[in-house]
Amino acid sequence: MRTLRAVAAVGAAALLLTMAACSGSDDKAPASNSQDAADKPLDKVVYMSGFGLFGRESYVYAAIDKGYFREAGLDVEVKPGLGTNGNLKALSAGAVQYASIDLTGAFLEYGRPGGINDFTIVGAVQQRSLTALMALEESGISTPRDLENKTIGAQPGSVNQVLFPTYARLAGIDAAKVKFQNVAPQQQPQLLASKQVDVITQFPVGKPGVERAAGGKKAVVLPYTDVITDLFGGAIGVSKKTAQEKPDQVKRFMSALLKGLSDTISNPQEAGQIYAKFEKTQPAPVAAAEMTLMRPYVDLGTGLGQIDQARAARSIAILQGAGAIPDGLKPEDVISFNLIPKPFA
Repeated sequence: MRTLRAVAAVGAAALLLTMAACSGSDDKAPASNSQDAADKPLDKVVYMSGFGLFGRESYVYAAIDKGYFREAGLDVEVKPGLGTNGNLKALSAGAVQYASIDLTGAFLEYGRPGGINDFTIVGAVQQRSLTALMALEESGISTPRDLENKTIGAQPGSVNQVLFPTYARLAGIDAAKVKFQNVAPQQQPQLLASKQVDVITQFPVGKPGVERAAGGKKAVVLPYTDVITDLFGGAIGVSKKTAQEKPDQVKRFMSALLKGLSDTISNPQEAGQIYAKFEKTQPAPVAAAEMTLMRPYVDLGTGLGQIDQARAARSIAILQGAGAIPDGLKPEDVISFNLIPKPFA
């Protein structure tokens, strides 16, 4: 009897050991799967900024620095932007996979006969347009009328230049009396400070950098939104092929980018420090000042990244009413609303 009990005890112990071994094997399986996911190669993509590499681009560097892109399975390279037209050409040529595109400029280009249309917009960065002109206060330029017989330094193909005829028409000035001079984004503050041009095409958030380049002299900003209402600002564009073939990647990219945007507008000082790790165009305090000024432009109450379809239709109607583009263009022609991430607070 004792022998039977001993055998039973031994058998039970062996069974428990076997179960424990199996349980241990099961516990290790998720760790192995997690390791496999971590070892999975990242998708290498190239992102083109909107206009040079100024402090206002801190959000993309925050998404890189904090690992948001890596967590999304992406390895992102950043290239300096050439303005809306140049960026759209880069997208169409396949030179970059993602690019910052001014949404108003996108409407103008897509709606223009023979314009570039091999792209789609997949989310907003600024829900209010940053398009503006900037001059030094000492120049005496303070209203649109003061622009006549002046020279504006601009990146060819930038939305500031493309939209200027519409701005001039609605502001009541003669666009033919305004001269444009080709100037790369990084050179504009210096040329304005040295009076080689009278005005530059800058965003309002660039004011700290312009005043720094001018030795502390005050700058005057002429926002296009004072004349043209309901304009959107920067958005993210991809080629139609990328949108069709890699919708999941597009959503992962946008979600990671918006995390970086959320962090940088919440903590501009940190944004400036992160920017300074990657770029030397501006010092950290100036980059931080740009992000501070950008905050009111990125969310008008609908959540980061969102594009209101009704408002987009009004924006197109304004451009059509001004004769900038022909009738017929619809928001969904230019924007892939299904690829915009859910509201990111």
